[in-house]
Amino acid sequence: MENRPESPRLVAVDMDGTFLRSDNTYNQDRFVGILKRMKEQNAKFVVASGNQYYQLRDFFLDIEDEIAFVAENGAFVKDGKERIFAADMPHSTVEQVIDLCRKYPQINTILCGVNSAYCQKGTVSQAFFDFASLYYHRLAWVDDLKAVDDQILKFALEVPEERTMEFYTLLCQNLEGLVEPTASGHGCIDLIIPGCHKASGLERLCKRWQIDPQDLAAFGDSGNDIEMLQYCGQSYAMANADDRVKQTARFLCASNDEDGVLEILDQLYPKKQ
Repeated sequence: MENRPESPRLVAVDMDGTFLRSDNTYNQDRFVGILKRMKEQNAKFVVASGNQYYQLRDFFLDIEDEIAFVAENGAFVKDGKERIFAADMPHSTVEQVIDLCRKYPQINTILCGVNSAYCQKGTVSQAFFDFASLYYHRLAWVDDLKAVDDQILKFALEVPEERTMEFYTLLCQNLEGLVEPTASGHGCIDLIIPGCHKASGLERLCKRWQIDPQDLAAFGDSGNDIEMLQYCGQSYAMANADDRVKQTARFLCASNDEDGVLEILDQLYPKKQ
């Protein structure tokens, strides 16, 4: 194990399985203290997740304007109150993805836009919609996904967990060049615009703030964190991370349920004696 580096100028954290405990909580008082010490050193904090911005924001309601967000796997980037970037998936691609997904009833499809996310009536259950609402705080029913009038960021699919790789391969083969499938665990597969991932979102912020990627620390646990961990100088895999993530990261930290991120941040930004 390498010696831990100096305090980075930017910290990026995945949420589910990384920053958040399994019960979707984190130690808010401890984090607020860390964030204060980070700001004193002019260090930035970025939430980097596949989830919707409106859901991520609600975890940081009192301090949302003090941090940045790389949401929707890099398709939506916000620095405090200012929106920096929003992807725009071509309408022809959107239609081709919808046509493919409609051939497989096992796929639950969410269309993710700038203003909201959408589920089509009759294609997913009310139970799925209610569950998805935990991760998409703006989620609406529509009669036809093809008729949605919004700027589309990505697709979020749920497939039977034991068939994740089967559907991942099918999507790669049928949608090559149009979208890039990325798996985030538990049967969840996002379809993103090629080259639009967490690392691309962080790159936009690094350029904005004139921060070298070597001065960036990132924490992750699953496949959609790989590019982000490869991009930054200090990469941390959670103890509960996928094996590929552990192989990619330079460092290993305690699990999400042991507050592994906060443990490392307390070391990188220690309290004054």
